[in-house]
Amino acid sequence: MTQPAIAEGLLAWNPGSGLSRGLAADTRLLAADSWLLRDGQVRGFDRHRERFERACAECGAPPPAQVTEFWRDMTAALPRTGTWFPRVELARGSLQLRLLLRHAPELAPDVRVWAAGQPDPRTVPRRKGPDLDALARVRQRAAGQGAEEAVLIAPSGLVLEGASSSLLWWEDDTLCSPPPRLPLLPGVTLGLIQERATRTGTPLDRRERTLDELEGREVWLVNALHGIRPVAAWEGRPKEAGPAERAPEWQKWLDDIMEPLPND
Repeated sequence: MTQPAIAEGLLAWNPGSGLSRGLAADTRLLAADSWLLRDGQVRGFDRHRERFERACAECGAPPPAQVTEFWRDMTAALPRTGTWFPRVELARGSLQLRLLLRHAPELAPDVRVWAAGQPDPRTVPRRKGPDLDALARVRQRAAGQGAEEAVLIAPSGLVLEGASSSLLWWEDDTLCSPPPRLPLLPGVTLGLIQERATRTGTPLDRRERTLDELEGREVWLVNALHGIRPVAAWEGRPKEAGPAERAPEWQKWLDDIMEPLPND
């Protein structure tokens, strides 16, 4: 039986022999997925599995049975104590399945966002993995402006999402997001929030907006690591951030739905 890992590092997976310590010989990724793991609990774990399996299927390899076996071994290897930010990977050249164990960074209740908006650098926007390096460079540029995140912009000027987050905002009592016809990553946390809105009768809509049209509104950047982060400030040019009136209730709900990892 695979024992939970206790240290950071890369674990490479091979059929039949399972996970073992490895080196990242190929850092280019075809697919990836990651989530917050706190004392053995996670949100939407099955949704992360489904998204990763779908991404691997789009790449045509490895066989689905191997991805299922990898996921089982990976789950058993995840630590049950501490706060982690693990990432599953499908390497581009070798087609090797891997688990990258990382301690989670400090989590933030809100976020400062670069107000300029950045052209979308992604080549495969609907699949997580191939563009992680390009998106990291966008966040580095945002950090140079005193921000933690940047909003990606379509050639038309419409907002898409954050460099590492899905984008939501409130217009009166309606929770809004960009329409799915735009090149958007199917966010796990975004889906959880939208389903809760449907259950609670909160109006939802898909709307086309420019970055300037978000000024003064309650805007959220959401992902599996930080959950919901309302925009506390727009950095780089004068732009007013709206008050985060609704965020605390939704943040508490998101924390409360973390569930234990499966044991098998």
